[in-house]
Amino acid sequence: MLALLTAALAHPALAACPAETPEDPRRAVLMDQVRVAQSNDEARLLTNQLWEIWANAPDDHAQDILDEGLQRRSYGDLAGARVAFDALIDYCPNYAEGYNQRAFLAFMQGQHSSAIPDLERAVELAPDHFAALTGLALAQLGEGAVELGQDTLRRALEMNPWLPERRFLDAQVEQGTDL
Repeated sequence: MLALLTAALAHPALAACPAETPEDPRRAVLMDQVRVAQSNDEARLLTNQLWEIWANAPDDHAQDILDEGLQRRSYGDLAGARVAFDALIDYCPNYAEGYNQRAFLAFMQGQHSSAIPDLERAVELAPDHFAALTGLALAQLGEGAVELGQDTLRRALEMNPWLPERRFLDAQVEQGTDL
């Protein structure tokens, strides 16, 4: 499948991802709702709906690549998932979730420093992607940048105060700690 994926990317008809995708009108509403959610359960349901939006790729080809990467990751094929997410980023360099998913792979492998640039790019592309922002905070904390990580985590918690990672707020985190 990955050979087909690479060949498909070289095909001229599939050479360009849509530069911009229409904003899902639910996104702003859900962001407002999660910010004022009254319980963890309510916030989780709203966040799940946001994940549906974040994981909605710009076109069918990009969606196929994203789905391939997610499936490979779920089966433990991290190398195959990495190839798929690399292909997704090559195809759709303005799609935040491609960077977020590739960073998550790096984070899973304890490679916090290599996750940081992808997470910074994801947040640059989607400033309200509090999951990417939370990942960035954890990667920063994992690299020993405690003050920066705490500040980044606070930004994420302003968007969703129910994030489970709030337990790391103001915690003493040492470099090399397995987050």
